[in-house]
Amino acid sequence: MARQTNKKKTTRRPWWHNIRFKYKLTIVNENTLEEVASLYVSKLNGLSVLLSILTLVFIVAALIIVFTPLRNYLPGYMNSEIRGQIVENALRLDSLQNLLDRQNLYIMNIQDIFRGNVSTDSIQSIDSLTHLRQDTLMAHTQREEAFRQQFENNEKYNLSNLQQRSQADGLIFYRPTLGMVSRPFEPEQQHYGTDIAAAPGESVLATLDGTVLLSTYTAEAGYVIQIQHGQDFVSIYKHCGSLLKKEGDEVKSGEAIAVIGQRKPDDTGPHLHFELWHRGRPMNPELFIVF
Repeated sequence: MARQTNKKKTTRRPWWHNIRFKYKLTIVNENTLEEVASLYVSKLNGLSVLLSILTLVFIVAALIIVFTPLRNYLPGYMNSEIRGQIVENALRLDSLQNLLDRQNLYIMNIQDIFRGNVSTDSIQSIDSLTHLRQDTLMAHTQREEAFRQQFENNEKYNLSNLQQRSQADGLIFYRPTLGMVSRPFEPEQQHYGTDIAAAPGESVLATLDGTVLLSTYTAEAGYVIQIQHGQDFVSIYKHCGSLLKKEGDEVKSGEAIAVIGQRKPDDTGPHLHFELWHRGRPMNPELFIVF
């Protein structure tokens, strides 16, 4: 009974003694029963070796990723050289796509000439036909419509576009675009509007509330949009790069309706030709708007 009581009273060794307790691993020759080698190990030694191996594997993997091209496949590790090559390739792809579209239009123009769909007397050059056909042959895609919608939403509350305004008979005229007057109103020279030099891509704004009467492309004035306003006012916007509104659309004063185009070889520079008519008579826009 005393021995059983003593066994029950014995306590287990603490856990740190267990992990530090060493075990002897012995290699014995089976024939001679001679001890060839022995090794003393503990649980602590095993954990230390395992952590050392994992640390070494992590360091080797990190060095491989950092000093090899594999790092370019990780988010945020792409270097400036690779990024520059991607941008350059994207620009080249866009240029090739534009060239391909122009080549397709060129071929279509030649086909129309041979088929007799286009009168040869009205042809100045094949390129001129290409520019005239772009608006009719290439329908607006869903991507273009989404861009127009996004552009209009961004410009709707753009306070930088709300420039100085003038009042006439209760009407508030918004300046049609940001820029400087490059040519004033000269009716004696049949220049019935004001030319405003502006940066390519600048917004063209409706000077008053109204309804779009005309939204088209012409060989002489490029993209043109015409708006009917109240009190018999009509505003005309010529030499636009692209149009954001179509015929019949209702527009608000200060709303984006078009975009300034790029400079053309035969042009003096990107600008907007703005005309303001009242009851069939051309008016000097500078009498109503401070540019």
